[in-house]
Amino acid sequence: MKPTLPGIHHVTAITADGKRNVAFYTGVLGLRMVKVTVNFDDPSAYHLYYGDFLGRPGSAMTFFVWEGARGGRVGAPQVVVTQFAIPVGARAYWQERLAKGKITATAQERWGESVLAFEDPDGLAIELVEVPLDSISTFEVGADSVVPVEYAIRGFYGVTLASYKPDSTRALLSEVMGFPSVDETSSDRTRHKGAASYAAVVDVLNQAELRHGQSGAGTVHHVAFRSPDAEQQKAWQAILQERGLAVSPVMERCYFQSIYFREPGGILFEIATDEPGFTIDEPAESLGERVCLPPWMEENRAQIEASLPPL
Repeated sequence: MKPTLPGIHHVTAITADGKRNVAFYTGVLGLRMVKVTVNFDDPSAYHLYYGDFLGRPGSAMTFFVWEGARGGRVGAPQVVVTQFAIPVGARAYWQERLAKGKITATAQERWGESVLAFEDPDGLAIELVEVPLDSISTFEVGADSVVPVEYAIRGFYGVTLASYKPDSTRALLSEVMGFPSVDETSSDRTRHKGAASYAAVVDVLNQAELRHGQSGAGTVHHVAFRSPDAEQQKAWQAILQERGLAVSPVMERCYFQSIYFREPGGILFEIATDEPGFTIDEPAESLGERVCLPPWMEENRAQIEASLPPL
C-alpha cells in the first residue's frame, strides 16, 4: 500500500522575542501553549508549540526562540505565508479584534474564500481563512481560550510556498506526495490539496524570479507534513531517496519522529508522525505549564533551565 501524507503536521518559524511571541499567540490569537521545550540541537533556546487543546497534528504552530535574532527576509526558498482556518462568518470578529490590538489586517477574497492577512510582531505573514465548521471540527478549543469558540482558530488551513523551481515543486507535490493541483489556479499561484479535509492546502507561487529569502526572525524555518505512523514514514524516506533527494535519518523529537529533506525548489520539508503527541510527558490539562526536556537532557536540567530567559 502506498504511504500517505494527508495534510500538514506543523509549521516551525523563528522569533526574536519569546515573551512577545507568547503574548501574541496565546493572548491575541487565542491558541493554547501545548509544549515548552528546547531546541534539541540548541538547548540554550526555547522551542515553543501552540495549537488546539491537545496540539493535534494540523494545528501545531511552533517557534524557535532565538532572543535578539536579526530579522529575516521573506523570499525563496521559503514558506512565505502561514494560513489558519476560522469558521465561516468569523472574519469580521477578527478584523475588529486585531484592530483593537493596533494590528493592521487586510481583508481579501481569493477563489471565493474570505481571507484576512496580517503580520505577527516579528513580521511573519499570517492569513485567516474562513472555512465551513464541519471541515475543521476535529480541533478542540480550550475552555480558557481568550477567543470565543464560535470565532476561534481551528488549526491550519494551509501554507504558501515560494520556490526557485515552482514547476519541480508542483510536480513533487502532485506526482509523489499526494497533493494534486486543483482548479484554483491564477497567474501568480497554483493550489494543491492533500486528502485530509483540514490543514491540507499548499499554494505554490508561480514566479521563478523571486527575491532571495534569508532565515531570521519573522520567517518560517520549515513545514512538516503528516505521516500516520513510523512505518509509512520509513516508506516515504525510501521513495524520496529513489527520487534523488537527500533525506535525513529518522530524528527522535519525542512528540513525533521526523525526517527532513529539501524539495527541488529549495524549501525545507519535514515528514512527521502523528504519534505519540504532546501528552506523552504531561497530562492534557496542564500542557505547556513547565519546561519539558527529552530524556537525554534531563541530567542537565538545572543548567539548561538557568540559561533560559523567563517567558
